[in-house]
Amino acid sequence: MQIRIGFGYDMHRLQEGRALWMGGIKLEYQKGLLGHSDADVLIHAVCDALLGAANLRDIGYHFPDNADEFHDVDSKILLEKTMDLLRDKGYSVGNIDATICAEQPKLNPYIPAMQQKLSEVMKVDAEAISIKATTSEKMGFVGREEGITAYAVALVQKP
Repeated sequence: MQIRIGFGYDMHRLQEGRALWMGGIKLEYQKGLLGHSDADVLIHAVCDALLGAANLRDIGYHFPDNADEFHDVDSKILLEKTMDLLRDKGYSVGNIDATICAEQPKLNPYIPAMQQKLSEVMKVDAEAISIKATTSEKMGFVGREEGITAYAVALVQKP
């Protein structure tokens, strides 16, 4: 069995008048993330981790931010397409370990729903998806509540 590990990272700026999507669910908050798509930093980091693990380049290569077809796209669609690419290359997901860094909103109450949504989209057991939340202790752009970051590690396997 071949086992590979990939790492993903994403960040987006917070902005008034946008919906806040995280892990494929809409969160109640007065600001959302700004991006070409719905700017779901968690899904974007997971996509990059999966693509990297399978040596399939990165999310920007497959879903460029200058392509009209991806303007305001639901990031769950990007994750579905990423899973198709992964499976086409013969890989399955072993597990995902992700961390979201945000001062606000408090994310812990949303984590079970995010895990469930990602497991549905990826067609893997929710137990294979770990999501954690932290802050940056009021330091940097995350600490000033200007943006949110996410990090993800993915283990993929091929028989």
